Amino acid sequence: MSSFTEVFATHSVLLLVYAGIIGLLIGSFLNVVIYRLPLMMERDWRIQCHDFLEMPPPSIAGNSFDVFNLSKPGSHCPHCKHSIGALENIPVFSYLWQQGKCKHCKAPISMRYPIMEFVTAVLSCTVVAYHGFAWLTLALLVFTWVLIALTMIDIDHQLLPDDLTLPLLWLGLLVNFKGALVPLPEAVLGAVGGYMVLWTVYWAFKLLTGKEGMGFGDFKLLAALGAWLGWQSLPIIILLSSLVGAIVGISLMLFKGHKRDVPIPFGPYLASAGFLALLWGQTLTSKFYSLLV
Repeated sequence: MSSFTEVFATHSVLLLVYAGIIGLLIGSFLNVVIYRLPLMMERDWRIQCHDFLEMPPPSIAGNSFDVFNLSKPGSHCPHCKHSIGALENIPVFSYLWQQGKCKHCKAPISMRYPIMEFVTAVLSCTVVAYHGFAWLTLALLVFTWVLIALTMIDIDHQLLPDDLTLPLLWLGLLVNFKGALVPLPEAVLGAVGGYMVLWTVYWAFKLLTGKEGMGFGDFKLLAALGAWLGWQSLPIIILLSSLVGAIVGISLMLFKGHKRDVPIPFGPYLASAGFLALLWGQTLTSKFYSLLV
């Protein structure tokens, strides 16, 4: 085990290659989480509603309410239901080898799957390159992977699941229990402050306009970022996410005809700002505070 550790500690290129391979595999799993977790939640909600109303269990055409979780049913083509074997499920490479088509029915496979795998690999390598070979790096990789999943789920469904945001928050506090990234008091204040800032904005906006400007998942995500990065990171995270969100929103209205009353998910901007703060937080924060002085 010690020789194994020494190899990665002394050979940075080998470490990055290993991180890239792990990133590709995790990206493949994240594709499953992004697609299935919202469906699992929707089914649970329906079952709970039927139980509360004392109605028979819900059922719809087909086998949609059979066992459905992150492991079952196995990966299959959505068109012909062909089970995807191990050789057909190699991240990125299987897509290229099969020319983006199902091996059985030749139906096209969305490019989103290999793109997600590739992006996860790139971001994983970036984290490893900045933080090296250490136990903390593993925690930061989990942080990054959860942010990727939250970003895509929010884009697809405008939803930030508690199943991801709350464990991310508690893990951040646990990582900082002995001050791995920031002292524990700063992490606790970051979690509380992150939640309360957006909670205050939410209620102020609702009292002024009668509308809901964001979801409660945004509060929890910023609280999780504060738990990982401390309360000092909150201003730069809020500033970056709001700035990018405003630019994207205005661009959509000007060039895509996006209506003002159609909501835009805020989670992706929070997640992106949190990742940037992880890598360059101290530099960005110092520059931000220097502008205020």
